[in-house]
Amino acid sequence: MSRDAKGGEGRSPSLLESLSGPPEDTLGRKVRHHGSRVALLLLVSVALTLFFPPSPRMQLARYDVGMVADTDMIATIPFAVPKARDQLERERAEAAAAVPPTFRLREEAADSMASRLERFFQDVRGDPGPRGVLERVGIPVTPAQLQVLGEPPRLQLLEEASLRAARELLPLGVVDGAQTPFITTDRLILVNPEGPNRYVSRDSLRSAREFYDRAVGLLPPGTAPEVQELYRLILIRFLEPSYILDAEATERDRNAARRAVPTTNASILAGEAIVRANQQVGAGDVERILAYEEQLRNQGRLEDTGRRILPYLGSGTLNFLLLGIFGLLLFFYRREIYADFRWVLLQALLVLAYFGVGGLIARNGLGWELLPVAFPALAVAVLWDSRMALVLALILGVLTGVQPPYFGQPDVLLVTLMGGATAALSVRVVRRRAQTWIFIAIITLAYATTLLSLSWITGRGLTPVLGSVGWTALNATVSAILAMGFLPVFEWFTRITTDQTLLEWADPNRPLLKRLSLEAPGTYAHTINVANLAEAAATAVGANPLLCRVGVYYHDVGKMLKPQYFIENQPGGRNPHDKLKAATSAAIVKEHVTEGLRMAREAKLPEVVQAFIPEHHGTQLIAYFYDRAEAEAEGKEGSEGREDAAVLDPADFSYSGPRPRTRETAIVMLADTVESATRSLQDPTPARIHELVESLVESKIRHGQMDEAPLTLHEISVIKEQFAKVLAGMYHHRIDYPGTRHLTRRDEEDPASGREVEAEPTHEQPNGGASPDDEGGSPGETDQEAKKDPKSSPSSGEPDLFNG
Repeated sequence: MSRDAKGGEGRSPSLLESLSGPPEDTLGRKVRHHGSRVALLLLVSVALTLFFPPSPRMQLARYDVGMVADTDMIATIPFAVPKARDQLERERAEAAAAVPPTFRLREEAADSMASRLERFFQDVRGDPGPRGVLERVGIPVTPAQLQVLGEPPRLQLLEEASLRAARELLPLGVVDGAQTPFITTDRLILVNPEGPNRYVSRDSLRSAREFYDRAVGLLPPGTAPEVQELYRLILIRFLEPSYILDAEATERDRNAARRAVPTTNASILAGEAIVRANQQVGAGDVERILAYEEQLRNQGRLEDTGRRILPYLGSGTLNFLLLGIFGLLLFFYRREIYADFRWVLLQALLVLAYFGVGGLIARNGLGWELLPVAFPALAVAVLWDSRMALVLALILGVLTGVQPPYFGQPDVLLVTLMGGATAALSVRVVRRRAQTWIFIAIITLAYATTLLSLSWITGRGLTPVLGSVGWTALNATVSAILAMGFLPVFEWFTRITTDQTLLEWADPNRPLLKRLSLEAPGTYAHTINVANLAEAAATAVGANPLLCRVGVYYHDVGKMLKPQYFIENQPGGRNPHDKLKAATSAAIVKEHVTEGLRMAREAKLPEVVQAFIPEHHGTQLIAYFYDRAEAEAEGKEGSEGREDAAVLDPADFSYSGPRPRTRETAIVMLADTVESATRSLQDPTPARIHELVESLVESKIRHGQMDEAPLTLHEISVIKEQFAKVLAGMYHHRIDYPGTRHLTRRDEEDPASGREVEAEPTHEQPNGGASPDDEGGSPGETDQEAKKDPKSSPSSGEPDLFNG
């Protein structure tokens, strides 16, 4: 979607006109020009702050324990009363202590301990002096105990009792003594590698001390104390607990329990009384008051005396800065838009409309999915371009996200950004207002995809997402319909003609075009050819090809009033101008411009299209009739004397103008001229077409018709190349069919006489040549070209009349 040209001059309030256009050199004019735009930006920022005012702040009365409250203190927001630090730590410790510890069962512990014991006793028997074995394993003994080890019966007793303790008592569950402090509950969790975890009673476990006591009971009654003590030392040295504490799992469970402890003593709802009037304030009341004050301060609702204006100042400044980004974009990169105050004012009104509706949505508690960000984005994209609309949509999304009702809600920011950006870019795929539902479908799809993606990230359920998608679909529908519905109003206010409007005026069933095709079919055919030329050239130089085509469609509608006076509409060789004076013929030719403007205004043709009617002729001299008038004047001089001869005024034989002032009207002037002149070529080879195009375009430049057109020399060169390329395709050689050769031969050698003959004019060129009103003062030059090259001259010996 390309940006359309600005409309012509119309009736508008003097204030808006005085604020539009580039600033003049004087300081006062510059201040007024830029100051008006800064003031407008400031006004929008203030209005936005009023639409979304900062949350009202409040002050709280201070009470101490034992005081009597003089008024009720009612909570305006929900809040929680936090626990004191020591209370919270105590409750967390209790919660952690209530978590059962996790132990892992070592089934191989009994066999491992028994194996170690067997090796120990083997070493004792194999060593003549058992002291060395005991020292190696770290068992200190007395001489009496050494004597016990030296007696085989007693050594055998110790070995048997130790192995029984390992194989019979250890599988019952023995815990290392260092891990018993972790057992703070009546049961614990036992992890079984080969089966499910299970709870076991604390009483079913044995500590190391209990294990030793029960193991001593395996000795025969009356066993000597020194034997029992040695037995105990051996078990202590080789004990392997069958239950091992899983410290990591235990600590993980206890940390979870600590986190599960509530950090608050109470939750107060909005509207609930914190302190009642005429009642004594207790310690719990003070805690609630302090918690309420802290919550208000965190939300920025607690007012500080003497600083009530700061929230509004901060909000307004932030709005001004964000909107200023868009203003700087216009100033640096869209100077034409920045210079037109009407355009800037409409963009400001679109922003105000969006945030005005957004403020109503927020105050009435409606869903943020209804924020109509697509409305301003679509309007700006259609009126100007998608790139500028994209920047505006992004800024509107950020502005929405920083307003008090939506601050800190990423869903609002992301969905609004995506909806506005999609609306701005979707304009590129839609060319007609009838395709508005394509807008709606694309925007709704973007909304739905964004909401679904956010639901996957946050784990939000499908039901609320579907509800949000439904609201955004309604939002997209209403926004698109309103944007397209108000577009004619926006076009009227800004005097911009959009591509959608141009496409509607390009419909061949439009009354003016329908009449033109029926009442002046030759002019209509000429119009189609010129439109193809102009569109190709405009595309090549980056002008508006659609505007060129539509402008060409209507540039000669004035010929419908007297079509027979223009050669392309004359059915035969009869030319009504032969019976008229040159001045009268020139007046008739000029009249088609003024009548065309009148008909265009009656049909309410856009001003930007109306400009093609006078500007495609510019101020050209109708040289053919001017030359005829001079000839008539010379004849009169010969018959009546020079004194009575009338003095010719070139203005009577020139178009009123203005000369082309846009690239599009300049392209159409050149295309109109070269298309008519090319039809006079009897041998239209690419080289001859290129030479003719060069000559005609240079003639327009030499006569000053391009002086006001914003075309560079490079662009004019590209235009000439496009003209030559398209014309070569339009007028290429065709097969000479034997059955119609006598009708199509031109300047061929007569086989009978051996001399050249001229073919009769075809029905397409009844008088054989180019039109002076197309040439706009260059028919004389066309005649000069014909003198240089006889093949390019009309067969009738004079140029065509009025094939414009």
